[in-house]
Amino acid sequence: MIEWRDEGVLLSVRKHGETAVIAEVFTEAHGRHAGVVRGGTSRKMAPVLQPGGQVQVVWKARLEDHLGSYTVEPVRSRAAGVMNDPLAMAGMNAALGLLKFALPERAAHGALYETSVMLCDLICATEAWPLAYLRWEIQLLEELGFGLDLYRCALTGETQGLQFVSPKTGRAVANHAAGEWKNRLLPLPACMVGDGPSANGDIAEGLRTTGHFLEKWVAPAMGDTPLPDARRRFVERLLRTP
Repeated sequence: MIEWRDEGVLLSVRKHGETAVIAEVFTEAHGRHAGVVRGGTSRKMAPVLQPGGQVQVVWKARLEDHLGSYTVEPVRSRAAGVMNDPLAMAGMNAALGLLKFALPERAAHGALYETSVMLCDLICATEAWPLAYLRWEIQLLEELGFGLDLYRCALTGETQGLQFVSPKTGRAVANHAAGEWKNRLLPLPACMVGDGPSANGDIAEGLRTTGHFLEKWVAPAMGDTPLPDARRRFVERLLRTP
């Protein structure tokens, strides 16, 4: 029998048989990992198994490649922090959906895990979290091997006046170097590189850029699976929120 204990963010729950569920958890040491929770539909367990919650899990299986089973204990719930805030709910669902979509199974991503936990906590604690979400998507791309180069112009090597990103290379382009290609380049709002205003409109512009690379680089690596609808809904709601 194989057994381990870890902590993680609950990504999703789906029914399995009459009373069990399959829970997918983004764990610190074991990555995105699934397991069966016996009695997961019960009145006792249903409030614990809310996506976005922080949980302690014990996973057991006879063999390493088996689905295995989880014993789940709550660490902290985040449901109350987003329940009455449609934008926060949309942001949480987008983050959980992208983790489930993009992460390979059972591969640890320690740095991304830490940032993801912080993001989920921020979504529940402050209205300033959308900028953290944008930077989290930039880190997600980097963790998956699709890092963007946003701090130096691909054409001139300059570090000033960067306003665009090449949709082909993911590298920054200075305004004066863009020339006639400006309308074909992606936006590089200052908030993407830690400078300038971070209004929702600016953040949405940054998400347009990260979304392009999630769609063009990450999705093909996932078998051309479309990005989660939750991300699109989040961006649309962000644009409607002053």
